[in-house]
This record gives sequence, structure tokens and C-alpha cells, in this order.
Amino acid sequence: MTTNTTIGSNGTTVSQTLLDTMNGTNSSTSSTQSTGNTATDLQNTFLQLLVAQMKNQDPTSPMDSSQMTSQLAQINTVTGIGQLNTSLTSLSTQLTAGQQTQAANLIGTTVLAPGSTFSVASGKATGFGVTLANAASDLQVVVKNSAGTIVNTIDLGKQSAGTIPVGWTPVDTAGNALPDGTYTITATGTVGGKAATATTLSAATVQGVIKQTDGTAGLVLSNGSTVGLSTVAAII
Repeated sequence: MTTNTTIGSNGTTVSQTLLDTMNGTNSSTSSTQSTGNTATDLQNTFLQLLVAQMKNQDPTSPMDSSQMTSQLAQINTVTGIGQLNTSLTSLSTQLTAGQQTQAANLIGTTVLAPGSTFSVASGKATGFGVTLANAASDLQVVVKNSAGTIVNTIDLGKQSAGTIPVGWTPVDTAGNALPDGTYTITATGTVGGKAATATTLSAATVQGVIKQTDGTAGLVLSNGSTVGLSTVAAII
């Protein structure tokens, strides 16, 4: 049974179904009846009732529509947030796909990424580098062998902030060629008269691209590590 509610002093009525939809208390028990409950449906229902109220109210004693207007504004806000979330999700998907394509183009190239090792083979060393957050008046790289013994200290002198690729002939302090193997590096610098630690970088070849747990692209490197695309400091 449908009941009506009177709006205004001239007896104009609005169906109870419309009011129930407005209040989210639709009492219909029919399983076949479908009432729109989206933000857009509720917004349209609010507008219909608001217009009916304004058309039929007593000019000398108007009904208070502030609450209805406030609720309509809230519906608009929810609708806007929903549309924004949809747009951001779509944009994030597109960016991720673009990032993976960009990462795939790096397969076969040599990159500098955070790391603390390099290798020596046949008298040649794989590249390495250093990243400085601030300019240093003096930058040094300490090289250690697999036993943890310092074999050389490379003095790079004054360096600006940023990434510094290092090309170096692998020799010890006496100028003798270093034997083949894996070596570790640490970097220290003098910044503003105080000692500061710099970030070391290892050179490696990009062998593949994977999707990481956070959805971003990860580069599988020849040294066995996997790094995020954003951590690559240089392509050499």
C-alpha cells in the first residue's frame, strides 16, 4: 500500500516511496522491486523532492530546506570523491603499464644501482659509482677484498652532489693488478668540514623485468639483485 505525504499548505502530496528512498528506509519487501541507491540516484531523488517542496511551500511560512540542501551537498561530495578515486585508479594502472614498458627497454643495458660490490676479471673491473646528497670537498672510496682487507683507497677529490660513475683500473696500493674476484666498496666524504657517508653504486646488466609486490617494475640484475626502476642512478 502506497501512502502520501503532504508538502506545503495547498495540499500537494509526495509519495511515501520517494521519501523512503530519500531516507534510505524503503519499506518495500518485494524481491522484484529495484530502487536506485547510487549517489546519482539519490541525488536525483533529492532534487525532485527539493523542487516539489519549493513549488508548494507557503510563501508566508516557508519550510526549512537547509537540512535537505546540506544532505544534497554531501551526496555531491561523495559522488565527486567516487569519480576522483576511479580516475586515480585508472591513472595508476596506466602509469604502472608505462613503467613496465620503460623497464623492458633497459634489458641488456648496464646500470648503476645501490650496491657495495664489484668484480675483477682478467685485469678489468666492473663499474661502480657513488651518489652524494650534498657536495663534498673530498670523496674517498675504500676497496676491500673478500677477506675484508683494505687493498686500496681511491681519492676522488672534490665532487658535486649527484651521481659519480667511477672508472678504475683494479690495482692495489703498490700498483699491482688485483686478482680476479669480488670486492666490496665503502665511500666517505667531507661535507661542511664533517665526515659523511656516501651511497655506493654497483654496475650490473639488466637481465629481466618482474612485477614487484607493490605493483611496480623490478629490474633483475646480473649480480643477482633485484632493484626498483626508480633506484637506478645511471645508465652506463
